[in-house]
Amino acid sequence: LRSAVFAFALLATPVAALANQCPALMSEIDAALQTAQLSDADRAKVMELRAKGEQEHQAGDHAASEASLGEAKAILGI
Repeated sequence: LRSAVFAFALLATPVAALANQCPALMSEIDAALQTAQLSDADRAKVMELRAKGEQEHQAGDHAASEASLGEAKAILGI
């Protein structure tokens, strides 16, 4: 039983690490949006990707969330 608990803990650790990274990425995007010099289209795309990333995070799809948030960060140049 201890081995099973230990194995589960090892498997769950990367998921928990990803889950904790999503909010930090969202915060970076939120901060950068305050001063970003973007076209209206780029600003709308960043906001769309930010919202999509948050939804994916809440649904537990942290890899997709990181991808969406990473795309938003790329548009922002951060």
